[in-house]
Amino acid sequence: MACRFEVTLPFQDETGVLVATEALDQIDLLEDQLSVFRESSEISHINRNAATAPFGVTPSLFNLLALCKRLHRATEGAFDITAGPLTRCWGFLKREGRMPSETEIESARRLADSSLLVLDEQNQTVSFSKDAMEINLGSIGKGYALERVAARLRARRTIALLSAGASSIVAIGEGDRHQGWSVGLRHPRDKSKRLVTLRLKDCALSTSGSEEQFFEVAGQRYGHIIDPRSGWPAREVTSVSVITSSGAVSDALATAFFVGGRKLTERYCAAHRDVMAIMLESESENPLVIGNHPGARIESVA
Repeated sequence: MACRFEVTLPFQDETGVLVATEALDQIDLLEDQLSVFRESSEISHINRNAATAPFGVTPSLFNLLALCKRLHRATEGAFDITAGPLTRCWGFLKREGRMPSETEIESARRLADSSLLVLDEQNQTVSFSKDAMEINLGSIGKGYALERVAARLRARRTIALLSAGASSIVAIGEGDRHQGWSVGLRHPRDKSKRLVTLRLKDCALSTSGSEEQFFEVAGQRYGHIIDPRSGWPAREVTSVSVITSSGAVSDALATAFFVGGRKLTERYCAAHRDVMAIMLESESENPLVIGNHPGARIESVA
Protein backbone atom coordinates (compact mmCIF):
# COMPACT_ATOMS: atom_id res chain seq x y z
CA MET A 1 0.00 0.00 0.00
CA ALA A 2 3.09 2.18 -0.34
CA CYS A 3 2.91 3.85 3.05
CA ARG A 4 3.95 3.49 6.67
CA PHE A 5 1.38 2.08 9.12
CA GLU A 6 1.62 3.22 12.74
CA VAL A 7 -0.15 2.60 16.04
CA THR A 8 -0.08 5.30 18.74
CA LEU A 9 -0.95 4.17 22.28
CA PRO A 10 -1.63 6.02 25.54
CA PHE A 11 1.56 6.34 27.57
CA GLN A 12 0.29 4.15 30.41
CA ASP A 13 -0.70 1.21 28.20
CA GLU A 14 1.88 -1.50 28.91
CA THR A 15 0.12 -4.37 27.12
CA GLY A 16 -0.90 -2.50 23.99
CA VAL A 17 2.47 -2.83 22.24
CA LEU A 18 2.17 -6.59 21.85
CA VAL A 19 -1.46 -6.33 20.76
CA ALA A 20 -0.62 -3.57 18.27
CA THR A 21 2.32 -5.52 16.84
CA GLU A 22 0.10 -8.54 16.29
CA ALA A 23 -2.53 -6.35 14.67
CA LEU A 24 -0.03 -4.74 12.31
CA ASP A 25 1.01 -8.20 11.14
CA GLN A 26 -2.44 -8.25 9.53
CA ILE A 27 -1.32 -5.51 7.16
CA ASP A 28 1.15 -7.81 5.41
CA LEU A 29 -1.55 -10.43 4.97
CA LEU A 30 -3.96 -7.87 3.56
CA GLU A 31 -1.25 -6.57 1.20
CA ASP A 32 -0.85 -10.13 -0.07
CA GLN A 33 -4.58 -10.25 -0.74
CA LEU A 34 -5.37 -6.78 -2.08
CA SER A 35 -2.34 -5.34 -3.90
CA VAL A 36 -2.28 -5.12 -7.70
CA PHE A 37 1.51 -4.90 -7.44
CA ARG A 38 1.80 -8.51 -6.22
CA GLU A 39 1.21 -11.11 -8.93
CA SER A 40 0.15 -13.69 -6.35
CA SER A 41 -2.52 -11.51 -4.69
CA GLU A 42 -6.20 -12.42 -4.83
CA ILE A 43 -6.92 -9.18 -6.71
CA SER A 44 -4.28 -9.98 -9.33
CA HIS A 45 -5.82 -13.42 -9.84
CA ILE A 46 -9.22 -11.79 -10.33
CA ASN A 47 -7.80 -9.35 -12.87
CA ARG A 48 -6.24 -12.17 -14.87
CA ASN A 49 -9.21 -14.54 -14.83
CA ALA A 50 -12.56 -12.83 -14.17
CA ALA A 51 -13.16 -11.83 -17.80
CA THR A 52 -13.15 -15.47 -18.97
CA ALA A 53 -15.13 -17.14 -16.16
CA PRO A 54 -16.57 -16.37 -12.69
CA PHE A 55 -13.73 -16.40 -10.19
CA GLY A 56 -14.27 -17.57 -6.60
CA VAL A 57 -13.02 -15.28 -3.82
CA THR A 58 -12.79 -15.34 -0.03
CA PRO A 59 -15.84 -14.04 1.91
CA SER A 60 -13.97 -11.01 3.27
CA LEU A 61 -12.92 -9.86 -0.19
CA PHE A 62 -16.38 -10.52 -1.62
CA ASN A 63 -17.90 -8.33 1.11
CA LEU A 64 -15.38 -5.57 0.37
CA LEU A 65 -16.19 -5.67 -3.34
CA ALA A 66 -19.92 -5.56 -2.55
CA LEU A 67 -19.29 -2.46 -0.42
CA CYS A 68 -17.40 -0.89 -3.33
CA LYS A 69 -20.35 -1.52 -5.64
CA ARG A 70 -22.75 0.12 -3.17
CA LEU A 71 -20.47 3.14 -2.79
CA HIS A 72 -20.19 3.44 -6.58
CA ARG A 73 -23.97 3.78 -6.81
CA ALA A 74 -24.26 6.07 -3.78
CA THR A 75 -21.60 8.46 -5.12
CA GLU A 76 -23.11 8.66 -8.61
CA GLY A 77 -20.12 6.84 -10.10
CA ALA A 78 -17.46 9.13 -8.62
CA PHE A 79 -15.96 6.22 -6.66
CA ASP A 80 -15.03 3.36 -8.95
CA ILE A 81 -12.57 0.53 -8.28
CA THR A 82 -12.59 -0.42 -11.98
CA ALA A 83 -10.90 2.88 -12.95
CA GLY A 84 -7.48 1.18 -13.11
CA PRO A 85 -7.26 1.41 -16.93
CA LEU A 86 -7.63 5.20 -16.65
CA THR A 87 -4.92 5.44 -13.99
CA ARG A 88 -2.69 3.32 -16.20
CA CYS A 89 -3.58 5.39 -19.28
CA TRP A 90 -2.47 8.61 -17.57
CA GLY A 91 0.75 6.99 -16.35
CA PHE A 92 -0.03 7.32 -12.64
CA LEU A 93 -0.05 3.59 -11.89
CA LYS A 94 3.77 3.75 -12.00
CA ARG A 95 3.92 7.38 -10.83
CA GLU A 96 5.04 8.49 -14.29
CA GLY A 97 2.37 10.95 -15.39
CA ARG A 98 1.89 11.38 -19.13
CA MET A 99 -0.59 13.08 -21.45
CA PRO A 100 -2.64 10.39 -23.24
CA SER A 101 -4.48 10.85 -26.51
CA GLU A 102 -8.24 11.35 -26.67
CA THR A 103 -8.54 7.86 -28.16
CA GLU A 104 -6.61 6.30 -25.28
CA ILE A 105 -8.76 8.11 -22.72
CA GLU A 106 -12.01 7.05 -24.36
CA SER A 107 -10.88 3.41 -24.67
CA ALA A 108 -9.92 3.31 -20.99
CA ARG A 109 -13.08 5.12 -19.90
CA ARG A 110 -15.27 2.44 -21.47
CA LEU A 111 -13.73 -0.09 -19.06
CA ALA A 112 -14.21 2.08 -15.95
CA ASP A 113 -17.70 1.19 -14.76
CA SER A 114 -18.40 -0.85 -11.64
CA SER A 115 -21.80 -1.82 -13.04
CA LEU A 116 -19.78 -4.12 -15.33
CA LEU A 117 -18.37 -5.86 -12.24
CA VAL A 118 -20.66 -8.86 -11.56
CA LEU A 119 -20.85 -10.31 -8.05
CA ASP A 120 -22.63 -13.61 -7.44
CA GLU A 121 -23.45 -13.66 -3.74
CA GLN A 122 -24.67 -17.25 -3.68
CA ASN A 123 -21.50 -18.63 -5.26
CA GLN A 124 -19.16 -15.92 -3.93
CA THR A 125 -17.71 -15.28 -7.37
CA VAL A 126 -16.55 -12.22 -9.32
CA SER A 127 -16.70 -11.75 -13.07
CA PHE A 128 -16.06 -8.96 -15.59
CA SER A 129 -18.51 -8.09 -18.36
CA LYS A 130 -15.71 -6.84 -20.62
CA ASP A 131 -12.21 -8.01 -21.48
CA ALA A 132 -9.33 -5.85 -20.18
CA MET A 133 -11.27 -4.71 -17.13
CA GLU A 134 -9.37 -4.63 -13.85
CA ILE A 135 -9.90 -3.88 -10.18
CA ASN A 136 -7.65 -1.57 -8.18
CA LEU A 137 -8.42 -1.03 -4.48
CA GLY A 138 -5.98 1.86 -4.02
CA SER A 139 -8.83 4.24 -3.22
CA ILE A 140 -10.17 2.14 -0.33
CA GLY A 141 -7.41 -0.29 0.65
CA LYS A 142 -5.63 1.73 3.36
CA GLY A 143 -8.85 2.65 5.13
CA TYR A 144 -10.05 -0.95 4.91
CA ALA A 145 -6.77 -2.25 6.33
CA LEU A 146 -7.00 0.17 9.27
CA GLU A 147 -10.59 -0.89 9.86
CA ARG A 148 -9.57 -4.55 10.06
CA VAL A 149 -6.75 -3.72 12.49
CA ALA A 150 -9.09 -1.53 14.54
CA ALA A 151 -11.58 -4.38 14.92
CA ARG A 152 -8.87 -6.54 16.43
CA LEU A 153 -7.76 -3.83 18.85
CA ARG A 154 -11.33 -3.03 19.91
CA ALA A 155 -11.88 -6.70 20.70
CA ARG A 156 -8.95 -6.43 23.13
CA ARG A 157 -10.27 -3.10 24.48
CA THR A 158 -7.10 -1.33 23.37
CA ILE A 159 -7.26 2.46 23.01
CA ALA A 160 -5.18 3.61 20.03
CA LEU A 161 -4.75 5.94 17.09
CA LEU A 162 -4.02 4.10 13.84
CA SER A 163 -2.56 5.77 10.77
CA ALA A 164 -1.63 4.82 7.22
CA GLY A 165 0.72 7.45 5.90
CA ALA A 166 -0.67 10.96 6.10
CA SER A 167 -3.96 10.11 4.43
CA SER A 168 -5.90 7.66 6.64
CA ILE A 169 -6.54 7.57 10.38
CA VAL A 170 -8.75 5.52 12.71
CA ALA A 171 -9.26 6.71 16.29
CA ILE A 172 -10.16 4.02 18.82
CA GLY A 173 -11.56 5.40 22.06
CA GLU A 174 -11.11 8.94 23.31
CA GLY A 175 -7.33 9.02 23.59
CA ASP A 176 -5.35 10.10 26.59
CA ARG A 177 -7.24 12.16 29.20
CA HIS A 178 -10.54 11.44 27.39
CA GLN A 179 -10.38 14.63 25.35
CA GLY A 180 -10.22 12.95 21.98
CA TRP A 181 -7.19 12.33 19.80
CA SER A 182 -5.69 15.57 18.49
CA VAL A 183 -5.18 15.39 14.71
CA GLY A 184 -3.96 18.14 12.39
CA LEU A 185 -4.66 18.31 8.65
CA ARG A 186 -1.70 19.70 6.75
CA HIS A 187 -2.47 22.61 4.48
CA PRO A 188 -2.19 21.27 0.90
CA ARG A 189 -0.66 24.49 -0.43
CA ASP A 190 1.73 25.19 2.46
CA LYS A 191 3.24 22.19 4.22
CA SER A 192 4.38 24.36 7.13
CA LYS A 193 0.77 25.14 8.08
CA ARG A 194 -2.24 23.25 9.32
CA LEU A 195 -5.51 23.61 7.48
CA VAL A 196 -7.63 22.33 10.39
CA THR A 197 -7.01 20.82 13.84
CA LEU A 198 -9.56 18.32 15.13
CA ARG A 199 -10.34 16.11 18.11
CA LEU A 200 -11.41 12.58 17.12
CA LYS A 201 -13.22 9.93 19.15
CA ASP A 202 -14.11 6.49 17.75
CA CYS A 203 -14.15 7.48 14.10
CA ALA A 204 -12.13 7.35 10.90
CA LEU A 205 -10.63 10.15 8.81
CA SER A 206 -9.25 9.96 5.28
CA THR A 207 -7.80 12.65 3.03
CA SER A 208 -7.49 12.89 -0.75
CA GLY A 209 -5.44 15.46 -2.63
CA SER A 210 -3.34 15.79 -5.76
CA GLU A 211 -0.52 17.96 -4.43
CA GLU A 212 1.97 15.06 -4.34
CA GLN A 213 1.27 13.27 -7.63
CA PHE A 214 0.83 15.44 -10.71
CA PHE A 215 2.50 16.61 -13.90
CA GLU A 216 2.27 19.73 -16.03
CA VAL A 217 1.86 20.18 -19.77
CA ALA A 218 1.82 23.64 -21.39
CA GLY A 219 1.26 25.24 -18.00
CA GLN A 220 -1.72 23.00 -17.19
CA ARG A 221 -1.57 20.85 -14.08
CA TYR A 222 -2.92 17.27 -14.14
CA GLY A 223 -3.38 15.41 -10.83
CA HIS A 224 -3.49 11.67 -10.24
CA ILE A 225 -7.13 11.42 -9.10
CA ILE A 226 -9.13 10.63 -12.24
CA ASP A 227 -12.86 11.18 -12.66
CA PRO A 228 -13.97 7.77 -14.01
CA ARG A 229 -17.04 9.36 -15.60
CA SER A 230 -15.10 11.74 -17.85
CA GLY A 231 -11.72 10.01 -17.98
CA TRP A 232 -9.92 13.24 -17.02
CA PRO A 233 -8.19 14.30 -13.77
CA ALA A 234 -10.56 15.98 -11.29
CA ARG A 235 -9.90 19.71 -10.91
CA GLU A 236 -12.55 21.31 -8.67
CA VAL A 237 -10.94 20.43 -5.34
CA THR A 238 -7.46 20.87 -3.85
CA SER A 239 -8.04 18.52 -0.91
CA VAL A 240 -10.88 16.87 0.98
CA SER A 241 -10.93 15.02 4.30
CA VAL A 242 -13.86 12.81 5.25
CA ILE A 243 -14.84 11.59 8.71
CA THR A 244 -17.14 8.58 9.14
CA SER A 245 -17.41 5.61 11.48
CA SER A 246 -15.73 3.29 8.95
CA GLY A 247 -12.14 3.48 7.73
CA ALA A 248 -13.02 1.87 4.40
CA VAL A 249 -15.96 4.20 3.78
CA SER A 250 -14.04 7.36 4.74
CA ASP A 251 -11.23 6.37 2.37
CA ALA A 252 -13.62 5.74 -0.51
CA LEU A 253 -15.65 8.91 0.10
CA ALA A 254 -12.52 11.07 0.21
CA THR A 255 -11.81 10.01 -3.37
CA ALA A 256 -15.46 10.34 -4.43
CA PHE A 257 -15.85 13.84 -2.95
CA PHE A 258 -12.58 14.97 -4.53
CA VAL A 259 -13.91 13.80 -7.88
CA GLY A 260 -17.50 14.99 -7.43
CA GLY A 261 -16.74 18.30 -5.74
CA ARG A 262 -18.93 20.39 -3.49
CA LYS A 263 -22.32 19.54 -5.02
CA LEU A 264 -21.91 15.78 -4.77
CA THR A 265 -20.53 16.12 -1.25
CA GLU A 266 -23.51 18.20 -0.13
CA ARG A 267 -25.98 15.75 -1.67
CA TYR A 268 -24.30 12.75 -0.09
CA CYS A 269 -23.96 14.29 3.37
CA ALA A 270 -27.60 15.43 3.30
CA ALA A 271 -28.68 11.86 2.56
CA HIS A 272 -26.30 10.09 4.96
CA ARG A 273 -26.02 10.91 8.64
CA ASP A 274 -22.70 10.99 10.47
CA VAL A 275 -20.58 11.91 7.43
CA MET A 276 -18.43 15.03 7.69
CA ALA A 277 -16.27 16.54 4.97
CA ILE A 278 -13.63 19.28 5.18
CA MET A 279 -13.02 20.53 1.65
CA LEU A 280 -10.68 23.10 0.16
CA GLU A 281 -11.88 24.00 -3.31
CA SER A 282 -9.35 24.85 -6.00
CA GLU A 283 -10.34 28.51 -6.24
CA SER A 284 -10.82 29.07 -2.49
CA GLU A 285 -8.57 30.06 0.39
CA ASN A 286 -10.90 28.84 3.14
CA PRO A 287 -12.04 25.27 3.82
CA LEU A 288 -15.70 24.23 3.76
CA VAL A 289 -17.19 22.02 6.46
CA ILE A 290 -20.07 19.90 5.15
CA GLY A 291 -22.12 17.52 7.30
CA ASN A 292 -21.13 16.37 10.78
CA HIS A 293 -19.99 13.39 12.83
CA PRO A 294 -20.47 12.98 16.59
CA GLY A 295 -16.88 11.78 17.01
CA ALA A 296 -15.26 14.83 15.41
CA ARG A 297 -14.80 18.32 16.83
CA ILE A 298 -12.98 21.12 15.02
CA GLU A 299 -10.62 23.04 17.31
CA SER A 300 -9.10 25.50 14.85
CA VAL A 301 -9.18 26.45 11.17
CA ALA A 302 -6.37 28.08 9.16
